[in-house]
Amino acid sequence: MFKTLKDFDFKGKAALVRCDFNVPLDEKGGILNDFRIKQSLPTIDYLLKQKAKIVLMSHLRRPKGKVVEGLRLDKVRDRLAKYLGVSVDKADDCVSEEVKDRAAKMRQGDVLLLENLRFHREEELNDDRFAKQLAELGDVYVNDAFGMCHRAHASIVGPPKYLPSCAGLLLEREVKVLSRVLDKPWRPLVVVVGGAKIDSKTDVLERFLKSADHVLVGGQVANVMMQAKGIIVGRPSLEPELAKKIEKIDLTSPKLHLPVDGVITLESRQENYSRIGGIGDVRKEESVFDIGPETIKVFAEIIKEAKMILWAGPLGMFEEKQFEKGTKEVGQSIARNHSAFKVAGGGDTHEALIKFNLADKFDHVSTGGGAMLEFVSGKKLPGLEALK
Repeated sequence: MFKTLKDFDFKGKAALVRCDFNVPLDEKGGILNDFRIKQSLPTIDYLLKQKAKIVLMSHLRRPKGKVVEGLRLDKVRDRLAKYLGVSVDKADDCVSEEVKDRAAKMRQGDVLLLENLRFHREEELNDDRFAKQLAELGDVYVNDAFGMCHRAHASIVGPPKYLPSCAGLLLEREVKVLSRVLDKPWRPLVVVVGGAKIDSKTDVLERFLKSADHVLVGGQVANVMMQAKGIIVGRPSLEPELAKKIEKIDLTSPKLHLPVDGVITLESRQENYSRIGGIGDVRKEESVFDIGPETIKVFAEIIKEAKMILWAGPLGMFEEKQFEKGTKEVGQSIARNHSAFKVAGGGDTHEALIKFNLADKFDHVSTGGGAMLEFVSGKKLPGLEALK
């Protein structure tokens, strides 16, 4: 597989650690949710105890290769220092002679956070020269950014070419838990899929309709599938590429559970109008924004019997109170099943867990959205392959 932290003696060594500090920000640039920062702490704490010199790197949002003042990592540095209880230095760049000089002068126990990797377009372009410049800052490369392992970016796949490399504690745990869901699940295995982006979920649906016991689907993902089945009519034809992906999914599988009713409102949202009705009764000017009460009951009964549950994606537009019930009550049904091993992942799913106070009811909340989906659909992730 790949090496882990315990395979190295870090005393006096410079550990170059790829973290995922891509945290959600408010309008003023404040950190809305520091979940990903907290998840990185065990690896950093371990390296501190091992008397390593620690060079941390991460991206934040999408500055597209330009310096954006509001996307500097100063607030991430402040939050890290608060949680770690040690001073965290911060560079104004991630590759330069000055940064290289600062890294060379570090002592055991020092922590240096590099500036936003995506201020350099070479990061997303997987530029080898950029990767080599990053690698020059460390003696051992540690990948603890599971949420970025599906991206072949320079800081993810480049340093292992030049440095001894291993997985951090977070990455190690993510792979261990998700491998169990994928390869040796406790049964019944129930997979709950929702959200807005169906093109990122088709591989997951295709795989788990073969390997899971039940697949419960809501959100826009369900709406598109029901359109493909001819249950929701009067819509423009699906894009050819998406239609091809959906054709691979067994829409007739008895394991597949689509909504039978929903909270329905006008597509335009111009009037304060909503109703609960059967999916087959949705008119062409209407859309389904949440699963309905009968669907919630059906889903809850299935979830109650599960021994392992994977949840990826909300079941409606939970951000608005009138459309939050499906996501909230299905989430609560999962939380009430104390005999099941419960895994959730994805940015919107995590936001729902926080909103409904459910995060601590799950055994594992993945830091990855796209990475988790690609991993559990059986794809090889570039970041993990590089570590091998």
